[in-house]
Amino acid sequence: MSQPETAPAAAPGSAPAPATGIDPRGPRFGAAITAVLLLVDLFLGVAGLHGVALILLAVLALVFAWGAFAGIQRHPYGALFKALVRPRLKPPAELEDPAPPTFAQGVGLVVTGVGAILGILFPVVVPVAAALAFIAAFLNSVFGFCLGCQIYLALVRAGVIRRTSAAA
Repeated sequence: MSQPETAPAAAPGSAPAPATGIDPRGPRFGAAITAVLLLVDLFLGVAGLHGVALILLAVLALVFAWGAFAGIQRHPYGALFKALVRPRLKPPAELEDPAPPTFAQGVGLVVTGVGAILGILFPVVVPVAAALAFIAAFLNSVFGFCLGCQIYLALVRAGVIRRTSAAA
């Protein structure tokens, strides 16, 4: 029977090994910024400013792509959180596995990317995609309920994907 893997002990006098998780408040902070921008995009689309709404949705898709491909740890909103917000907070009670929020960025990329692409031909799709993404971002920022994270966990449980994070 194999023993669970443990992190190697730090040598006397050396710094402890860095934690492998992320502060769970960081993705919520990013979701709040995203929710505001998506709400603006939704209103622009409904107001008939389709070109501006399409551009904003495409920019948001690029931001989601950054988080999905570079990882949630390298997301621009995460850098903003680390620099401006995190120093003013107490340390988190526990750290979070970065894989589910990173996967959630991919889900956001799909919703906003498809919305932006289809929005070129069908402008009505832009506010619909913005509304769908807004709901997810709002739930995450206000209630801490990450829809993309729940999809990730369901796919892991179903055996469709494997956990990829060291914190798993």
